[in-house]
Amino acid sequence: MQASETAIFQLLDFTRKLRVISIVGLPLAVGDLLLNCAVVIQAGQVMGVVPKTYLPNYSEFYEKRWFSSAQDLRAAEVRVAGNKIPISSDPLIFCTSDGVKFGIEICEDVWAPTPPSNHLALAGADIIFNLSASNELIGKRHYLMSLLKQQSARTITGYVYASAGFGESTQDLVYGGHAFIYENGSLLAEGQRFAMEDQLITTQIDVERLRGDRRANTTYTNAQRSMIGTNIRLVDMHSACQRDFVLEREVDPQPFIPKDSNMQASCQEIIDIQSMGLVKRLVHTSCKRVIIGISGGLDSTLALLVCVRAFDKLQLPRKGIIGVTMPGFGTTDRTHNNAVDLMNSLGVTSYEISIAKSVMQHFEDIGHDPNIHDITYENSQARERTQILMDLSNKFGGMVIGTGDLSELALGWATYNGDHMSMYGVNASVPKTLIKHLVFTIADELDEASAKTLHDIVDTPISPELIPANENGEIEQKTEDLVGPYELHDFFLYYFLRHGFRPKKIRILANKAFEGKFTDEVILHWLKIFCRRFFAQQFKRSCLPDGPKVGSCSLSPRGDWRMPSDAANALWLQDLE
Repeated sequence: MQASETAIFQLLDFTRKLRVISIVGLPLAVGDLLLNCAVVIQAGQVMGVVPKTYLPNYSEFYEKRWFSSAQDLRAAEVRVAGNKIPISSDPLIFCTSDGVKFGIEICEDVWAPTPPSNHLALAGADIIFNLSASNELIGKRHYLMSLLKQQSARTITGYVYASAGFGESTQDLVYGGHAFIYENGSLLAEGQRFAMEDQLITTQIDVERLRGDRRANTTYTNAQRSMIGTNIRLVDMHSACQRDFVLEREVDPQPFIPKDSNMQASCQEIIDIQSMGLVKRLVHTSCKRVIIGISGGLDSTLALLVCVRAFDKLQLPRKGIIGVTMPGFGTTDRTHNNAVDLMNSLGVTSYEISIAKSVMQHFEDIGHDPNIHDITYENSQARERTQILMDLSNKFGGMVIGTGDLSELALGWATYNGDHMSMYGVNASVPKTLIKHLVFTIADELDEASAKTLHDIVDTPISPELIPANENGEIEQKTEDLVGPYELHDFFLYYFLRHGFRPKKIRILANKAFEGKFTDEVILHWLKIFCRRFFAQQFKRSCLPDGPKVGSCSLSPRGDWRMPSDAANALWLQDLE
């Protein structure tokens, strides 16, 4: 006890000229009680004391032999380093000078059915720190990581966990020195296990992101009502040394893409969600045929594969899937052949209906010069294709399946009442950058010829093929040359929709994620395009056909995204100036 207090004096002296916040563990006597405590130190001053609540007294643990619980406290003060410090079992929240709030629990606390961090988070703590001395057992590490992951996610907090390691007695137990930092269920940093030297792990926790997730989660805000009437103690910390912000944590350039470790399983799950959505719609309508336009591009390919899986689940003949290829002025041999080969290999019914004659007649009817390749030239083709599909659906008693994806919906890259319209859009919440991974997943299940076709479709430049091909018969109109790289737009979309970040912050994150690939100038250019198009094209999303949600982001006007079609983008663009 005396040695511990001496160490505290040394720490106070060492930190006297520092603004760093330190949290250390030590035993403290409060009246007749001995408490296992965490002490918060800053600038040579004890800022607060947090006693441990739950004391394990089972298996190898005999903590109640020495310590008492915070629940046994009666006194309101404890003397630390000659100073009287308030102490109680009430939630104690520390607030930094820039408004970040944190709380503390100790070791076993997080293993309890109702951890103190539950109350701390509901009381406003953004980050939870846990000082621990947890021994090693076979399999315990994985259980601990699962526990911390879940607690961080459940409380929507950053969770910093540090456990005793080398140097502790090994008479009966071994301490591995676990160190973890989580953010809302995601592991940001992990220390070396069984290290024989001291180690330091650092990362950055996005408090703005955590608070945004809390505000969006009405269940969380409802749970905060349980804290009404609770005596919450607040401690204001000293101001910290200010420094220019530098983003140090890694930023995933493809946030929609599952990690390699679970890529296959996640892709299968997404395809199952899409197909089950279609299965229910087919059963509800007693429909046994679907009509789908097949272009030889990524979106229609995925939609066709989803239809095949849905029909297989229903044990319906694949001939009930009517695939229609509709060559136009920009159709290339590559995409046409891939479309035909894919339909034949999957065993669906295939039709080929050229739109050239009908569109030329339409140009004559409306007095449009076909040599002028403008928006009228392009959209006339898209609407003619949709008319064909809709009329075929009447002829065969089938349902028109939409192929447009989430990225196109965000940018409005669809012809209003053309490819924008269908009877059920299976790709409506699937971003463009994810689609190729879904197609690859299914390719692995098919025969060699079908897989080869799918791989070539993935390698084909993204294009609506509404402008004639070049002199070599290759695609002239490339979508990403016109609206920008989809990997950038999907990145913007994820942080805009999922976390509600302002454009300025998205720009900072994008510069980190795409460092060495895209310059800040390029990122800024396409981010402005994204903001302009996202707002201007809302009218297309306001009358969006039904379609299943598969991930955390959706633009359904009936579900996740409520936005007036005439909303102004001025504030978002100003944020980038």
